[in-house]
Amino acid sequence: MTVRFIGAGPGAADLITVRGLRALQAAPVCLYAGSLVPRDLLADCPPDARLVDTANLTLDEIVAEMTAAHAAGLDVARLHSGDPSVFSAVAEQMRRLDAHGVPYEVIPGVPAFAAAAAALGRELTVPGVSQTIILTRTSARATPMPPGEELATLSASRATMVLHLAVQRIAAVVADLLPAYGADCPVAVVARASRDDEEIIRGTLGDIADQVVAAGIRRTAVIVVGRALTAHEFPDSHLYSAARDRACSS
Repeated sequence: MTVRFIGAGPGAADLITVRGLRALQAAPVCLYAGSLVPRDLLADCPPDARLVDTANLTLDEIVAEMTAAHAAGLDVARLHSGDPSVFSAVAEQMRRLDAHGVPYEVIPGVPAFAAAAAALGRELTVPGVSQTIILTRTSARATPMPPGEELATLSASRATMVLHLAVQRIAAVVADLLPAYGADCPVAVVARASRDDEEIIRGTLGDIADQVVAAGIRRTAVIVVGRALTAHEFPDSHLYSAARDRACSS
């Protein structure tokens, strides 16, 4: 049997990949985070599949479900919101599966920051403005950030920054970023990206905190910071330039 960690996407059920959907449709056991994964996806599980909501389970209880399925010779679809490579808590599950000798594979999904960029109608890497994206979070109510990854340190590059799990601390985030980015730096907060109840707030570091508090956004949101959000005057990418030597690009 195999445990398949499947990126369920940012929220809309139809943003799961074809490979992920096929794995889900074939799995007799499905573990999912009920508070984050769209329930519409569960309709694609086999009619007699064992469905386990992991929202209130401990890590050991989740792994116990996987090892029990392994002992019974049953494949497991482990649905994670977004993409398993970012803030998914997949690493510790893999470590335990390795210890138990349980095989697994990862099927990537659409990450929340990509869905947020799509909702904003913006490219986050704009020529001459920003060619780097920092994906990070804050440490409140979570594991501490490693040394050197504090927001004040990361902000020195003034790259496009996307913060997960941080909207509840929007005022503190703004305070950390203001010295490097400036009060006029564009900011967008996208809540529930790709879902029917998606909500977008646009502003600057100078006013975004008050807007977020007024809107009552406290979870399931990403914060996007950087000049790429409003850039209009920038050079065309070299990718399609007439001056590019395409004979050497194949």
